[in-house]
Amino acid sequence: MHAALMPFLDRSTVQPLLLTLAVGFLSAILCQWLKTPLPWMIGPLFSTAAARMAGAGLRCPVQVREAGQWAIGTALGLYFTTPVLKVLVSFSGFILAGVLFALLLGLVGGWMLHRLSGIDKTTAFFAMAVGGASEMATQGERHGAKVDRVAAAHSLRIMLVVGIIPFVFKFSGVQGQDVFVPGARVVHYGGLALLILLTSACALVLERTRAPNAWVIGPLLVAATLTASGLNLSALPEWMVHLGQLFIGVSLGTRFTPEFLHTAPRYLVSVAICALMAMAIAASFAFGLAMISGMHPATAVLATSPGGIAEMSLTAKTLQLGVPIVTAFHVTRLAALVMTIGPMYRFAERVRNAR
Repeated sequence: MHAALMPFLDRSTVQPLLLTLAVGFLSAILCQWLKTPLPWMIGPLFSTAAARMAGAGLRCPVQVREAGQWAIGTALGLYFTTPVLKVLVSFSGFILAGVLFALLLGLVGGWMLHRLSGIDKTTAFFAMAVGGASEMATQGERHGAKVDRVAAAHSLRIMLVVGIIPFVFKFSGVQGQDVFVPGARVVHYGGLALLILLTSACALVLERTRAPNAWVIGPLLVAATLTASGLNLSALPEWMVHLGQLFIGVSLGTRFTPEFLHTAPRYLVSVAICALMAMAIAASFAFGLAMISGMHPATAVLATSPGGIAEMSLTAKTLQLGVPIVTAFHVTRLAALVMTIGPMYRFAERVRNAR
């Protein structure tokens, strides 16, 4: 039997998973009633994180997270029509500037974390790099970083970004008038089945090659290619997008184990301070970029924030704030970071050793 299916057939995994999804679903409904931003992700994230740290036996297999990433990647890819691609080409210089800024921000954040917490420089470097938790933990492990500290730092950073930026936008009344709309706006279930097949196949291929965020990038690339070619197979049903957000929310929330609270308090406080500083610096850069480029300031904030592809792109989608631009910034940043993080670390080591 295929190994990927085994977690779902094990009763010891199924029952905690069902409880996790129930907690996430009920909190999403509550947040929707309270009219919070991103209710289908924020509710599940914070409720499952609180329950896990309180000792509840919640579980979220990696396949659930991948299903959520697939839904979000596919939904985002449907925005990449031919006119959108032309706009993105005109923004290529600003996207490059955003990537270079993100790399520099990670270096500054790592230096700050080392100074504040006393953690070793290697762990601090990978803990504050603006990338995904799994990718940075893997890269850090190769170079001798403390993997648990790296993973804890990225989980806390994402939680802070998701818990602050959407709420700031919501309660400050930020709302765009997005000129970007998906190429496919009607659900055709025959086309949807083909879209699911093609996007999932690409994700599986990328996963086999150990590409980062394969279940976001793969579906996004396929959906974007089809949309740019004028092949609008189907829109994604809204319930699928909601379910994708719920899956991502619970996958993030269940990272916060009871042991997380017992992680060195000085280190966690230092990570929080560095993450908040990074958000403030990124916002300042974003306003400058908006003035030069002409993009909406809120779009620039989402595009350059130290958050993840799914979280920031979903915020842009909800508030109609340039979904393709935000997505392009974050995808390009992720690709650049994964390719350069190793050489950057080795260069920093040589500079340090030469002193």
